[in-house]
Amino acid sequence: MLWLTENLATVLVLLIVSALVALVIVGMIRDKRKGKSVTCGGCSGCSGNCAHCRAAHAEAIRTAREAKANTGRQYKSQSNSMI
Repeated sequence: MLWLTENLATVLVLLIVSALVALVIVGMIRDKRKGKSVTCGGCSGCSGNCAHCRAAHAEAIRTAREAKANTGRQYKSQSNSMI
């Protein structure tokens, strides 16, 4: 018991710092589950200039181009079948 009273300030600081670290980790986990990046906080946080956002935007552009190409193919095949 004497050790605890002598080191009470150190123990309190340790508990406060541990609680803050736990809150940060919980926040990071929640952000990750919501789809936000842990590194930059999402595209609004970095204006799309980080590697994560560039990759995400490149994937979205590629997907849109593929969808547009597939729509064009479907239209051509439908018009050919009507002839």
